[in-house]
Amino acid sequence: MKVSIIIAVYNEAATVATLLDRVWAQPLPEVCKEIIIVESNSTDGSREIIAEFRARHAAEPAPRIQVIHEPRPMGKGHAIRQGFAAATGDILLIQDADLEYDVADYPELLKPIIEGRTALVLGSRHMGPDRWQIRKFTQDGLKTAFMNFGGILFHAFFNLVFSTRLTDPTSMFKVFRSECLNGLNFTSDRFDFDFELLGKLIRAGFRPLEVPVSYKSRGFDEGKKIRIFRDPPTWVLAILKSRFATLGAAKRRSLQRSAHRRAGADAITNATSTTRK
Repeated sequence: MKVSIIIAVYNEAATVATLLDRVWAQPLPEVCKEIIIVESNSTDGSREIIAEFRARHAAEPAPRIQVIHEPRPMGKGHAIRQGFAAATGDILLIQDADLEYDVADYPELLKPIIEGRTALVLGSRHMGPDRWQIRKFTQDGLKTAFMNFGGILFHAFFNLVFSTRLTDPTSMFKVFRSECLNGLNFTSDRFDFDFELLGKLIRAGFRPLEVPVSYKSRGFDEGKKIRIFRDPPTWVLAILKSRFATLGAAKRRSLQRSAHRRAGADAITNATSTTRK
């Protein structure tokens, strides 16, 4: 079984080298890795850092490294969609190029899918000790409170619209079997893609399983790219569009059965292999 780790990069020179080294070194004993980096024509040297990383590991047979160069920055959502198109793994895992999330959480995120318990996993920041107070900007307490409160509102709105009880629908860590995307189309280019992706997966019949993950927020002075006044309206629109867009019911049930059958078959295979050993 293979996992495709998709990393969107734009102007992350301060963190991307460390992040890539951590992703490369993180052991995943039950799966092999494919690293897909989508670089959006950064102006801070990120593209050169990625080229050096790729060259350093060029002679090593695994993990496989793919680098996609976008001609200009078109948004995180657009970059992730490019990564989806290039992925060859059985499982897709989205990773940011900063260090807010910990790659050491990969095994726990992958475990429920490998064991056949679900086809879709979310890494929840709100199941940890900080609960809803996950954003901590040391230089601006008012902005910290505003961002945390805004997160509560958008999570509540998403849960209301989709009749779910998720603790962290905006988590970057979305991990799922690749066939979950079959028949789904995406149009969001920025951070609204988080809502569109999860909303359409839920509409397609996949129930998310949340697992707790580590999280250390960074401030706007450290490169955080969300725009407080520009992005929230697009999130509302993405939630509503992904909830009420037409999805074929027959196709949706077929995709759900296919993904869960595949997950179950892999779990049986793993169990059989373990028994034989």
